[in-house]
Amino acid sequence: MAGHRSKSEKQQLRRDPYEVLGVLMSSTDQEIKSAYRKMALKYHPDKTANDPVAADMFKELTFSYNILSDTDKRRQYDTAGFEAVEAEGQELELDLSSLGAVNTVFAALFSKLGVPMKTSVSAFILEEALNGRVSVDPLLLGQIVTKKVEKQRAHFYAVKITEQEISSGLVFRVESSSKSKFKLLFFDQEADGGLSLAMQEDSRRSGKITCAGMYFLGFPVYSLDHTITSVGLYVSGKGSRIDGFHQCEVTELKAGTHIFAVYGDNFFKSVSYTIQVLCAVSFTQEKEDLRSVEAQILNKRAELAKFETEYREVLVQFTDMTNRYAQEMLLIDALLKQRNEIHSAYTTAPLIERSSSKNRLRKSLFKKAVAEAPAPIDREDEEEEEEESSRQRNKKPNTCDESKTLKKKTRWYNLRLKLDKKKPC
Repeated sequence: MAGHRSKSEKQQLRRDPYEVLGVLMSSTDQEIKSAYRKMALKYHPDKTANDPVAADMFKELTFSYNILSDTDKRRQYDTAGFEAVEAEGQELELDLSSLGAVNTVFAALFSKLGVPMKTSVSAFILEEALNGRVSVDPLLLGQIVTKKVEKQRAHFYAVKITEQEISSGLVFRVESSSKSKFKLLFFDQEADGGLSLAMQEDSRRSGKITCAGMYFLGFPVYSLDHTITSVGLYVSGKGSRIDGFHQCEVTELKAGTHIFAVYGDNFFKSVSYTIQVLCAVSFTQEKEDLRSVEAQILNKRAELAKFETEYREVLVQFTDMTNRYAQEMLLIDALLKQRNEIHSAYTTAPLIERSSSKNRLRKSLFKKAVAEAPAPIDREDEEEEEEESSRQRNKKPNTCDESKTLKKKTRWYNLRLKLDKKKPC
């Protein structure tokens, strides 16, 4: 049918991701990101409502960027095209400012239930920054600023640094004691004075606070995307906590003024935060510790990648053996049940029949013995018979029929009852 296409036909209809984003195969990650964000602002649903062409273009941009922004998927695509890329399941970032009240409530509910929700910076904020229409406050090194930013809004800060401070290293940190969600943003300054988003760090919980930081320490540093890791573990039940461990896009700063921002990422309420920029000149040991720990994490990730195939094979074997063991246990239970039924057929039913037949035999023998046994005769019976015969001769009724019946019962049951023979009935 014309309305249904196979997977290979769909792949043939897809455009080259480099062509979609307007970049070269030799373009850097930063160039790819900048191109995507500029085009995404142009075709964002907020600006192109009810335009199906723009909506399809935005989906194509997102699909292409999901491939080229991932180092592994980009390498796979460069090697073998779409066949080697499993980008169908790529999650999209939610722009909370464009969801509406009802959808925001549902998103907040899912997040509360533990479903990871990856959010993006509002298209309105990015467009305002790109057009240079944002208010920027100065921020000095070592200065602590405490403010409150509304949801889906941003506070911009300008930090001026020197060559000496860059060589010592710089640390940008934001904390929220209310455990609110926020993003720490870093912007590149365009030639026309606009600001384009270059890097962002999502807040994460650490004890009783949420925090986010950017570290420029003179050597490559890495960030851990907790959202991507949580999504992988939530959907598949598999994965590693260091799957989202990637080198930061911006690792070096030049002397001059740099723009940062704090973006409120809560669903409904504002974010109270504290921001501070520190020179790392007095944190020499911390710098070395960070370098060492990150190197160990990278080594562990490489080791995991080496025996991941072997692990998958062993896991499949373990699953097969577990299923087989469960089936064998079910068969054994069925055989034991059959064995018990056979035992019951041999022991329970015949015993009931034999015991009842024996009881019937005993009762019949007892009745026969009682019937055949002669009545007992003693002296009192002889005297009674003589008295009876004499009364009949003298025609004097001294006893009644009841006494005669009683005497017969006495003889029958061998009961010796003494009656007052002189008392008339």
